[in-house]
Amino acid sequence: MRAVLCESFGPPESLVVRDIEEPVAGSGEAVVRVEAAALNFMDTLIIQGKYQVRAEPPFSPAAELAGTVESVGEGVTSVKPGDRVMGFPGSGAAREKTAVDAKLLVKLPDEVTADQAAGLLVAYGTTYHALKDRARLQPGETLVVLGASGGVGLAAVELGKLMGARVVGCASSDDKLEIVREKGADEVINYATQDLRAELKRLTDGRGVDVVYDPVGGEFAEIGVRSLAWKGRFLVIGFAAGDIPKLPLNLTLLKGCDVLGVFWGRFTEEEPQASAENTRQLLAWTASGDLKMHLHGVYSFDRAGEALGALARREAKGKILLKP
Repeated sequence: MRAVLCESFGPPESLVVRDIEEPVAGSGEAVVRVEAAALNFMDTLIIQGKYQVRAEPPFSPAAELAGTVESVGEGVTSVKPGDRVMGFPGSGAAREKTAVDAKLLVKLPDEVTADQAAGLLVAYGTTYHALKDRARLQPGETLVVLGASGGVGLAAVELGKLMGARVVGCASSDDKLEIVREKGADEVINYATQDLRAELKRLTDGRGVDVVYDPVGGEFAEIGVRSLAWKGRFLVIGFAAGDIPKLPLNLTLLKGCDVLGVFWGRFTEEEPQASAENTRQLLAWTASGDLKMHLHGVYSFDRAGEALGALARREAKGKILLKP
């Protein structure tokens, strides 16, 4: 079977496609025939050996997948051959078939397609956990989304609106902001051409914003904290800009604000029941059409390097899928 492989740490163009042996389900595992695998920004770091969770070459990128169970190993009762599933194995999904810990698989409703499901867990799982469990976002509050045109950014715009917030989407170009508006943002800011802090002050009549969702890091993180209202919440999602910012802690004192870390992967391990409840809600919203993931593109395995390159250069608008 064919698989995308990182045989040594390097840039996206170093990935190769090889024929490898088909997997066999071990104890507690299920073999899934992959219909779609989703890429995330963390994949660009994993293939370079720069992510906090390290995979040793050779391995396949792509942390999440959707497909059909082909076989199960000893002790598996949660899924059976023929079940349509999605899952978050963490890596290794860019293969025609892959063996996955069955506990990481979720059965799909008939109304949810493989394409919709493949990109749901990381972007929407992270974002719903951030807004619901960490920030405790309330209807009527103002939510600012930095990097709003990316996969997690668009998820934050969609979920923020579903949760009743006033959403301000921020991105680096007008064409990216067109998509942000289409996803329901009430206001948009081009922080490449506009003064982010001045605009946020204007849009809130000087009060400040309630929640800032930041998957970017870099120079705009401190501006986000400075733009918070009294008892505002700043969500640390990731560092797509490459630089991990150092925030002046006096700002947290002056604003009585919270800086909240969001590590969805660990949340799923530490609080599996709460995570499962969140996933059920996301699937229900997807099945009803309330959530509609925006696809930047669907790429063949042979174009995996090109797909990851778009993520690395922050060109992607929405999710990127790989298909065998």
